[in-house]
Order: sequence, then C-alpha cells, then structure tokens
Amino acid sequence: MKARNVIRSEDEKKVEYLELIYDLIFVYIIGHNNALLHNLENGFFGGGAFLAYVISSLAIIQIWTFSTYYTNMYGKNGVRDHIFMFVNMYLLYYIARGTRIDWENFHSQYHIAWALILINIGVQYAIELKNHETDNAVKTIQGLMAALFGEAFFVILAIPVFKLTGVQTSWLAIAYGVAATLLLAGGTKSTQVDFMHLSERAMLYVVFTFGEMIIAAAAYFEDSFAPSSVYFSLMCFMIIAGLFLCYEILYNRITDREMTTSGMGYMMIHILLIFGMNNITTSLEFMRDENVSLMPKTVFLIASFLILFVSMFLLLIYAKPQMKKCRRFLIPAIISSMLFVLLMLLFRDMMYVNIALSVAYVYGVALMLYRFSTREGCCVSEKQVR
Repeated sequence: MKARNVIRSEDEKKVEYLELIYDLIFVYIIGHNNALLHNLENGFFGGGAFLAYVISSLAIIQIWTFSTYYTNMYGKNGVRDHIFMFVNMYLLYYIARGTRIDWENFHSQYHIAWALILINIGVQYAIELKNHETDNAVKTIQGLMAALFGEAFFVILAIPVFKLTGVQTSWLAIAYGVAATLLLAGGTKSTQVDFMHLSERAMLYVVFTFGEMIIAAAAYFEDSFAPSSVYFSLMCFMIIAGLFLCYEILYNRITDREMTTSGMGYMMIHILLIFGMNNITTSLEFMRDENVSLMPKTVFLIASFLILFVSMFLLLIYAKPQMKKCRRFLIPAIISSMLFVLLMLLFRDMMYVNIALSVAYVYGVALMLYRFSTREGCCVSEKQVR
C-alpha cells in the first residue's frame, strides 16, 4: 500500500489558548457532576441523584460539543469569539454551583444559565449565516440554529413543568438537541469542518476527563505500603493507564483525521464516551468503599466499561481507509465483553478478583485495538486497499 501524502495547509486550524482556558471550567464542573453520586441511600445512590447526574453530565458535554463545533467552523480567535466564550464561562459557573444533591433548590438557576448558553451559541451561528452563501454551509448553520434554539426552548419549558408537577423533563431538551443536530445538520459533509482540529479538541476533553479519574485514584494510595493497599492501588493505576492506551491507539493509530466528514457523529459518540469515563471514575471510587452494596456497584462498573468501549468501537467508523472493512475485531470484542460481564457477576463478592478482571478486560481491548491498527490485525489485503 502506498503511503498517503500529508499536505499541511499554512492556515491549518490550531487549538487556540482561548479554547484551553474555556475547557478549564468544564474540568471544574466534572468534579461537581461526579460528586452527585456520593450521597448513598441504602448502600447506593438514589434514583433522583442519578437522574440529576445523567442530565448534568450530558448537558455539560453537549454544551462543550456545540461550542467546539462552532469554534471549529467559524472561530477566528478574535474579539467577538472572546466575548461570547467568556459569557458562556460566566454562565457555566451558575450551572456548576447548581450541580449538587439538593439540585431542586437550584433548578431554575441551572436551567436559565443552560438556556442562555445555548442561545448565546445560536446567536453566533445567526451572525455567521449572512456571511455564507454555499448550500452546505447554509443548511448546516440553519440546522444547528434549529437545534440550539429549540433545545433552549425545551430547557426553559422544563422550569414551569418542574415547579407545577415536580417532574423532571430536562432530558427531553438533551434528546431534542442530539436528534436535531444529527437530522438537521449532520447529513452534510461540510468542507468547512476541520476534522483534524475537531478530533484534537475531542481528544483534549478526553484528557481532561482522565485528569479527574487520576484524582479519584489518589484515594487508593492512602494506606502507605500495606499489601492490600499496594495491590488495589496498582490495579487501579493499571486500569487508568490501560484506558489511556486504548484511546491513544484509537486516536493516534486508527482515526483518519484527514477524512472529509461533518464531524457530527464523531462528536456525538464522544458525548457517550466521556459519559462512560465519568461513570468509571465514580465506579473506581465505589470499588474500595465498603459502604456501597456489592451488586449495585458491580453492575454500575460493568455498565460503565461497556458504555466506554461501545463508544470506542463506534469510533471505528472513522478509521483509516485500509482498516474500514476489517471485521476480525468484532467477534473477539463481543466474546470478551460477554465473558467479562459473566465473570464480574460471578466474583462480585471478591474485590481482589473483580479489579483484576477489570484490568484484564481493559488490556484485552487495548491489545485488540492495537492489532486492529496494524496490517496483521486487519483482514483487508493490499489489493483491497488499492
């Protein structure tokens, strides 16, 4: 197979300092989101806390996705970009402070800030609409405006509904935002999207999420060099390192960062992937906590790993051309996942075994991803690629 010629444009989009500063507020919010699940009721977190956690996590990741997509397509790192981004950072503080176990008392504050952020981003697209005349650009911008303003409407509507009935309908706003983005704006392969920049921004958010996971793992190192402490701290560290390797292989060796794509699906999959990472962070904290019931925390850990790895497998859609038709990866991945679930449930009473199984599963996936990224692990021959 002939090597691909990589041509770097002089005006290739780079990740700006402003974008990194903007991301720091999301790092702060990640900690608040994960803390929602540490209020135990009868050995596990309650349904209300979990609903608040899911909505808060997805809402925040979605806001970041909307912001990043705009910056990728139209951001110029100018005065206007700074003003709009700083306004969003200010409003995100209200969301962060409203992300707490007694979230009902901050419901209006949270949703007003959330809606204003969506409107803020939507206005940016509205300003850009008059500057672009190509069909693809117009359709993409109009679709994103419909998604942002429509979601903002559902977010505002959730306030009176909650006050009058006590029913939380914020999830409808998130569902509408995802569906509208994919259906109204995700069908066009807009040449305005710099997929190399977009994928790099997603990678940086993943790295920030790993940062929260690393902080959570520090609790495993509290008991000095006691044998049990060394074992569990080593296993926990290996899990985190293995997950990092999985994403590193996916990002550096598999993803075709030069492909022409709208990038919508890539960003949406990352919403699910980052949500799975947040769940794993909490699961690792639960694993060493004897106050958390065994069966619920085991199921939660299993589900967290599956959400993360299913997301990674979905990202193989964006693999390099020579890897796209490879199918050898799927059957081992499914079998190993089923075996992981079975063994985790079988040995749920034995945390020593449980955490070792988690390590084995993570590195098994890493190995499969690595083999997928090589010619030996791919069933596509050179003739097929050509």
